[in-house]
Amino acid sequence: MIIILKPDVDPNGPEVQRILETLHYYQGVTTRISGVTGAERKVIEIYVIGDTSRIPDEEIAMLPGVERVVRVSKKYRLIGRHTADQESLGFDYNGLYFDQDSFYIFAGLCAVDTPEHVEMMFAALKEVGITTSRMGAYKPRTNPYSFQGHGRKCLPWLFELAGKYGIRCIAMEVCKEAHIEEIYEELERAGRPTGVMLQIGTRNAQNFELLKAVGSQEEFPVLYKRGMGITIEESLNACEYIASEGNRNIVFCLRGVKTNLGDPHRNLVDFAHVPVVKGLTRLPVCVDPTHSVGRRQIAPDGIHEIFHAAAQGVIAGANMILVEFHPRPDKALCDGPQALTLEELPHFVEDMKIVREAYQQRKDLASRYALQSLSPSIQVVRR
Repeated sequence: MIIILKPDVDPNGPEVQRILETLHYYQGVTTRISGVTGAERKVIEIYVIGDTSRIPDEEIAMLPGVERVVRVSKKYRLIGRHTADQESLGFDYNGLYFDQDSFYIFAGLCAVDTPEHVEMMFAALKEVGITTSRMGAYKPRTNPYSFQGHGRKCLPWLFELAGKYGIRCIAMEVCKEAHIEEIYEELERAGRPTGVMLQIGTRNAQNFELLKAVGSQEEFPVLYKRGMGITIEESLNACEYIASEGNRNIVFCLRGVKTNLGDPHRNLVDFAHVPVVKGLTRLPVCVDPTHSVGRRQIAPDGIHEIFHAAAQGVIAGANMILVEFHPRPDKALCDGPQALTLEELPHFVEDMKIVREAYQQRKDLASRYALQSLSPSIQVVRR
């Protein structure tokens, strides 16, 4: 059960206290108060967890301060979209707003290698007006002898360069709880010149202790990548793990699934699931075309396959793109063969703007047709 409070209700006020006292009369339930930042207002919700079948909706709905009561029938209690008109889970972070209507391109290096390459990347992003990036300091690899990332030692100069070029948020993978603390400490030491979105990589998609760790802190938002070999339901339950610990500032990322049915691509592109995830949850949705395609191949029409895959996600309503670029892909220490070049960055950004505009036009078209379908019934009512 979710109790949505009226806009002017103080979460610490007497109305909320009376609601909680009424709920606690029913044994076997626990409550959690949480704020949801919507496009126009911040919504305060009370989550009632446990056996709520004995709690009458009418009694709770009549209490002072209650706007409405929503019955939760799905597994994703905190991240789920339980009614069609329920607010999406938007959040502000370092001057950026993320929700199911926003759109960002997080472009950068798969793995941080040299200050020179990082600075070239950030300078190129500034040139095209992008303030978000991806940078891997910690890299879990299939082969134990492959480059594992520079780790903490690269964070001071990485954050300094991000601040120099106006980068507001860096998506950065973490592999264990200690990495979160390292990022926090180095960001503090640098004077917070940028922000970090903690990324849960596909190899840690069901590392439940790590999910609890990123969920129990509210300093950084979380980018969760779908597990390469698990279902949407299993991945969304993993996001629920994060939210259940208190942090609901989550972006869900589709990155392709591991199956030879996707050959010759690295993974089978699953971007048709963008509207599925947006329908099941209130989370912003990201796509990662680089890891889905896994190669720098230009199609006969002159467009990169990675561009085509990214467009599939954006035209379906993706709110964020995670894509790899590198100043010198042949020198990259991780996934160089799939990284786009800096010279291709302006082309990619312009291409995605075209696709995003097409998506907005499709939305407007759907709205017009929806209104037309309602107009006959409206006319009948007027008569």
